[in-house]
Amino acid sequence: MLRFNKKTKTLEQDEYKYELQDVKEANLFRDIFPYGEVPKVSFNWRVVPMNLADEIWITDTTFRDGQQSRPPYTVKQIIDLYKMLHRLSGPNGIIRQSEFFLYSDKDKEAVTKCQELGYRYPEITGWIRAHKEDFKLVKNLGLKETGILTSVSDYHIFLKLKKTRKQAIDMYLDIVKKALEEKIIPRCHFEDITRADFYGFVIPFAQELMKLSKEAKMPVKIRACDTLGYGVTYPGVSLPRSVNGIMYGLTKFAGVPSEWLEWHGHNDFYRALTNAIGSWLYGCSSANGSLLGIGERTGNTPTEALVVEYIAFRGDANGMDTTVITEIAEYFEKEIKYQVPPIQPYVGKNFNVTRAGIHADGLLKDEEIYNIFDTNKILKRPVSVGITDKSGVAGIIYWINHHIKVRVDKDNPGVIKIKEWIDTQYEAERTIGISDEEMHDLVKKFMPEIIKG
Repeated sequence: MLRFNKKTKTLEQDEYKYELQDVKEANLFRDIFPYGEVPKVSFNWRVVPMNLADEIWITDTTFRDGQQSRPPYTVKQIIDLYKMLHRLSGPNGIIRQSEFFLYSDKDKEAVTKCQELGYRYPEITGWIRAHKEDFKLVKNLGLKETGILTSVSDYHIFLKLKKTRKQAIDMYLDIVKKALEEKIIPRCHFEDITRADFYGFVIPFAQELMKLSKEAKMPVKIRACDTLGYGVTYPGVSLPRSVNGIMYGLTKFAGVPSEWLEWHGHNDFYRALTNAIGSWLYGCSSANGSLLGIGERTGNTPTEALVVEYIAFRGDANGMDTTVITEIAEYFEKEIKYQVPPIQPYVGKNFNVTRAGIHADGLLKDEEIYNIFDTNKILKRPVSVGITDKSGVAGIIYWINHHIKVRVDKDNPGVIKIKEWIDTQYEAERTIGISDEEMHDLVKKFMPEIIKG
């Protein structure tokens, strides 16, 4: 049977109907995941076409997965961060949704107070287990959509749930039907998809979900969860680890619309951001992240990183206020008492700070030489220098120019004296940098003519 694909503008043959393979023993892909060794990356050299969706956006899990690796946020902290997410998202809803826990009284209070703000974006959604009674929580809070845990790997089905594939899929479909009856959009979280039997379970399950969607005339969304960060985006890599293949297969073989498809990844192998971008490139509209990447174990894809990548792909911010990223980082440190790693891109205190004298010399001539973009304009983070024995005269001059707001040159005697003092400190085996307070005092001592007070 041939059909015309409006996107590719070509005739295509209908694909084979995949059926559930109800195996007796779990397929744990031991050749790829030997457990006693580093997981293997295998290739079958099947390259799928890039297929960027017509529209892409970001979703956020700061208040769900982001609370699974740290003390819970207070209600006030959730409200404050949600307000900042709203400002970061902008009027066009690039950060489309925000996912909340619903179980405790504090969870419910946070949801209610955020709802009272009346924001369209990010839309508040829930997360529940595959239990029918949990829908009372969703309905009582008036949510239109909720995530539902529907694990897809045999690790979860056989070893955790102690079920067969048939029993698992029947349980999942039953709970999805309940959601549709309640007129709540189900978002099925395909937990551990990068260790799952793609053609023997994932695709048949997704096809059944699309049938239910058609019958109910409602969306049934799928979140592809890379629970342990196994996903890779190399060309020709084989399933189940291929992010490209997962996205291609769900859209082409299961017929899942891009706008109903979401990627949720973890950073266990340093691939969270790369995999999220790969999901966009191969047909997924929605990439899920959490603020500062905070999440279970090694964390999730940083929401702020997805914001920057969105701009890189689309060419403009589409209404997003990127300067809020710096406010969010400052809030985490000052109000939540979370120590942001100093070297973390965009938000760490050292992210656009140089300590090398040769770099400082370049910054004096033109900051574009050593700064990734106009960090002051985009993030309200002016480029800076940190002073050590490696900073040289150029670093001292740059610090004075930007902190004291006075232009000095390399021949200024005060600058030479400051450098000599710094060199003496490190000759005496100092191991830490020179603080801004120390630099201020040094300028006041050796260059009193340019500083007051």
